[in-house]
Amino acid sequence: MWRSKTRLKSRVRSRNSFPIGAAVVIAAAVAYFYRSGATLYFGDGEAHLDIARRIVDSLTPGWSQVGTTWLPLPHLLMIPLVRNDWLWRTGLAGAITSGICMALAAGFLFAALRRIFSDAAAAAAGAAVFLLNPNTLYLGSTPMTEPVFFAALFALLYFTVRFRESTLRFRGGWGALIGAALAAFAGTLTRYEAWFLLPFVAVFIFVSPGGKRVAAAIVFCVIAGAGPVLWLAHNRWYYGDPLYFYRGPYSALAIQGSHPYPGRGDWRVAAQYFFAAGQAVAGWPALIAGAAGLAIAIMRWIAWPVLLLALPPVFYIWAIHSSGVPIFVPALWPHTFYNTRYGLALLPLAALGAAALARQFPYKFTATAIVLIAVSPFLIHPATPSITWQESDVNSRARRESIAQAAAYLAQAAEPHETFLTSFGDLTPIYRTLDVRLRRTLTGDNDLEFNAAMGRPDLFLHTDWAVVENGDAVQTMLDKARLHGPRYELERRVTVKGAPVIEIYKRADDDPLR
Repeated sequence: MWRSKTRLKSRVRSRNSFPIGAAVVIAAAVAYFYRSGATLYFGDGEAHLDIARRIVDSLTPGWSQVGTTWLPLPHLLMIPLVRNDWLWRTGLAGAITSGICMALAAGFLFAALRRIFSDAAAAAAGAAVFLLNPNTLYLGSTPMTEPVFFAALFALLYFTVRFRESTLRFRGGWGALIGAALAAFAGTLTRYEAWFLLPFVAVFIFVSPGGKRVAAAIVFCVIAGAGPVLWLAHNRWYYGDPLYFYRGPYSALAIQGSHPYPGRGDWRVAAQYFFAAGQAVAGWPALIAGAAGLAIAIMRWIAWPVLLLALPPVFYIWAIHSSGVPIFVPALWPHTFYNTRYGLALLPLAALGAAALARQFPYKFTATAIVLIAVSPFLIHPATPSITWQESDVNSRARRESIAQAAAYLAQAAEPHETFLTSFGDLTPIYRTLDVRLRRTLTGDNDLEFNAAMGRPDLFLHTDWAVVENGDAVQTMLDKARLHGPRYELERRVTVKGAPVIEIYKRADDDPLR
């Protein structure tokens, strides 16, 4: 009796220790990158944070501020924290949310691997290969969407494995099915690669043994499929086109346009660039160990986890080939950084392979050795930033400098109560830096108010300042206002090499409409 209780306590400790450790590691990473000032280097991370803020702080707050193109769940998760002015101003509202999601992702991955291999040490090794990668730690400390997606993906892996086990044992498995459906639903409201997963998971559930597989597949499709349906309906309601996120002016296709890039229309080159990004993110030791472990897993008929985790890489290669989504890495032409973080999609496969390798050779310290080998490139060169950190730093230097100069000028020139005509996006960090609430800004996302000011600035344009980038819609409004008023005078032009010119206008004191 005493021994059975001891074994039970040991199992509980092994089950809980890794998730707790993962939370501690992620918390340390969030603190480290915040102290280094890198929390908001990614322009997309800044945008995600500010979208969440404008849902609750805007001239027209509410659901309409979710926007299009980017799926809504990451922004909604930030709302409880982004309401706090300090957490928004520092970026910690997004960093903490991402850190929680990445810790959940690591916990679900550990739980899934533990079920797949029936070995806590192997599961810990695989999950550690994913968690301790510096790119994982950096993205888990920024307001990006990857942490939320990985939490959903690994939860889906865990619940589908659990569902398969329950059907093989003829225990129903409805709880696991609902868990899988909810995880997939969350994924479809986070990143579009989750949409790609749905038919594969539905087929997996349909072919699983059990007498109610048709009903189970239908339940999964109804719950998980609600995510894409809701997003299509959102785009139809607000933008008049259910596919506005895909073919609208802010979509990847529109941004890239017809410009050629490596891999567009070429499957071989698309795969080459994706795997180059994967190698830069994961490192050769992790990929080699992962490949060896995956071969073992396949020979042991561990097919579903391999297939599920292979689908996101397939999606990215497809996106490079057909959807206007380039990836650039320093090792290949044009020898620069762009979307390198997508290479992180290879890391879960490497983690699965590492767990299989540790399970195949269950000797003392084998699991630890595999983890050390996988992260060895980052241990050998600890002072070299991860490639995702390098990308965010290099690509944001000019933007950060121009924003800092504009914010410094307005901090001296603008009064605390004054309002701003501006564009949402690259200019929003100015107001976050100044702790100016977004309800004091008029942007294109304010719909009727902005359109009225655009159509009749002489009647409806009342802001004290206008901050524009050359050629944007706000610049067009100012040009129109010069004909009939109000009159704005150029006070400052911020010019930084590599960044758009920012022009700051002040409403004239002699304006009769003031």
